[in-house]
Amino acid sequence: MFTFVTLCITSLLFGSSYQQMEFQVCHLCVGSLQNGTAVGYFCASLSGRVEGRCCWRQQGERASIVGLDLSNCSLRHIEDLQEASTAVMIDLSSNPVINISDSVFQGFIELHYLRLPSTLQCPGGNASWEKVTSDGVVCLCEEQKDACHQDGNMSWNCPENSLCAPDGPGFTQCSCTGEYHGYKCLRENHRHRGARDHSQLCDHQIHKVWWCDIVHKV
Repeated sequence: MFTFVTLCITSLLFGSSYQQMEFQVCHLCVGSLQNGTAVGYFCASLSGRVEGRCCWRQQGERASIVGLDLSNCSLRHIEDLQEASTAVMIDLSSNPVINISDSVFQGFIELHYLRLPSTLQCPGGNASWEKVTSDGVVCLCEEQKDACHQDGNMSWNCPENSLCAPDGPGFTQCSCTGEYHGYKCLRENHRHRGARDHSQLCDHQIHKVWWCDIVHKV
């Protein structure tokens, strides 16, 4: 009886945290994260925890992936890594991947160390990273730049009356400020007292521009 009660209490205390650890992206490849790898060293330095090919840390009530090692996994296509969007380090080297869309890394604002097969380019292009090197086997992308402040200047990608926020290598988000809304934040809304207006522009990639007009009025 005592054992049963203990198991029940343990399940209540740790059950939700355990469920948060079940990341599918960590099991795209067999095996577990090795200590001698770049991601393994990084994980050890953070005293992180290992699940499959991932290193994760508990941040409040949420478990977040900080490192992902999918190197040497015979992956030919990489399309969805969103569960690892909080990762600081990702290793995709030694895979027969021909191409990876930049959009795979959209939202990866914490990513500062990315290892790719040497046949691939860094997402967002070399201009999106402080340092890009290749030894003929691995392409290394280091220190993601803030696309809103490249070359020390505020990004021209966002229109007047809007704010720019980074959204991954080569991506930014533009949000209308104050009472401005609509296409390129050109419309000004003089609201009545007590009214609320929330406007937002869509994601904006450096080489591809598109806008959307989302306005909610209450």
